Amino acid sequence: QVQLAESGGGSAQAEGSLRLSCAASGRTSSISVMGWFRQAPGKEREFVAAIGRIAHYADFVKGRFTISRDNAKNTVYLQMNSLKPEDTAVYFCAADKAYSRRVGDWDYWGRGTQVTVSS
Repeated sequence: QVQLAESGGGSAQAEGSLRLSCAASGRTSSISVMGWFRQAPGKEREFVAAIGRIAHYADFVKGRFTISRDNAKNTVYLQMNSLKPEDTAVYFCAADKAYSRRVGDWDYWGRGTQVTVSS
């Protein structure tokens, strides 16, 4: 089993920045890709970004968000710049052995961290 713990959520003004972190523990040798998804109230969970050998991004965050990974710490980061009110959501960390944009393909999930962006 792999456990994921997110941190760094909170509130920001539009055009502001936040940085999310997610630390993996347990059988980390079984995962190759770590990523972020988000779920806004009344909406389905959606892919934001993922990183394995390369980084992948949803179109709506390209140029604004940057995903990075510290393998020595088993930690993935999401630097969010130029935030918009529509970025308000619960952000979930995920991990798996392969990359996918589909929620159902990921084996491990964190509990989520709230990000609120005000205009």
